[in-house]
Amino acid sequence: MGMRALVTGGAGFIGRWLVKKLLDEGAEVFVIDNLENGRESNLEEFKSNPLLKQVIYDDILNEKALHSLFEYKPEVVYHLAAQINVHESLENPKKAYDLNIRGTFNVLEKCRALGTRIMLMGTCMVYDMAQSDKPIGENHPLKPSSPYAASKLSAEILAESYYHSYGLPVVTCRPFNTYGPYQKYNMEGGVVSIFVRQALNGENLKVFGDGKQTRDLLYVEDCTEFLYRASLCEEASGQVINAGSGKDIAIMDLARMVCPDESRIKFVSHHHPQAEIPKLLCDYSKANELLDWKPKVRLETGIEKVKQQIRNQCVSA
Repeated sequence: MGMRALVTGGAGFIGRWLVKKLLDEGAEVFVIDNLENGRESNLEEFKSNPLLKQVIYDDILNEKALHSLFEYKPEVVYHLAAQINVHESLENPKKAYDLNIRGTFNVLEKCRALGTRIMLMGTCMVYDMAQSDKPIGENHPLKPSSPYAASKLSAEILAESYYHSYGLPVVTCRPFNTYGPYQKYNMEGGVVSIFVRQALNGENLKVFGDGKQTRDLLYVEDCTEFLYRASLCEEASGQVINAGSGKDIAIMDLARMVCPDESRIKFVSHHHPQAEIPKLLCDYSKANELLDWKPKVRLETGIEKVKQQIRNQCVSA
């Protein structure tokens, strides 16, 4: 029998792929998701899998709902549930505080009571921008430029304190910009899915600002492999670990890759330019050394996988 794993935010984009990974590895999986970012349809294909033990559509701020899942004594908790939208956090910082700090506190307290190992999902948005071609390692300067980034960093520090204070096995994973099939088209961070959908629909591709800002794009199954390995690595306890492709691409070049017709690429003003990070480039050497992990899926291949999933979704709809 495999391990018992609880995934908070398990009906979300990355959560869906992590649930799949865990089920494929023979784990018994429990999920909680409030469906604000997640979708029931993301878990539809796993409903008949006997290893998917329970799915609760509720909030991590609801301690009663959390308690009901921890009664199953999960051996590993993958804490992905969060307020994840930068723009929304600028409009409503309290929501970012409540979900990302108070919600993480609730999960940490439940883990502390059982001594449960926890993989905390961090974000590359806590970093200052990369300098020239030097990638961002875990010791890179921090610069949370939005309440979202600040609340996520606060959650990381809180989790680290549980490691030092109580010996709770905690690992913080900071994947860079993750993309892939099943990502929403209207969500920040889903630039690949947004561009692909616009291109397939014959629409113009909208690029914020001058399009020179760069992102390190990590395919979602590479991301979930990273999260899985980090969660099981004893030496990773108390550590922060980055994961990315090790290559960055300007957003305007990404648009050209998705849609070669430049007349359909339109530049629009940024909603909140103060929260934009001009350059993100990951140094994943620590993940490679500690977890024997490296990305496998090339950007061109990942884009094709996204295109195929969106086409299939349109046909089935």
